Amino acid sequence: MPETRPEVARRGWLEKRREKVIEEIERNRRGEYRVPTWVLAALLVALLTGWLLLVFLAG
Repeated sequence: MPETRPEVARRGWLEKRREKVIEEIERNRRGEYRVPTWVLAALLVALLTGWLLLVFLAG
């Protein structure tokens, strides 16, 4: 079983993470970005809450 030194493993993780970030930035610059699902869910909850407050407080 090969030994993995912590600094080597961490460097590998950092390099992979850096590549993912660079790829995401390049996609965004090309216009291929997407809104995360959690942002859409939060927006939906905020809209429904606002609508319900308007209905119950105005009525």
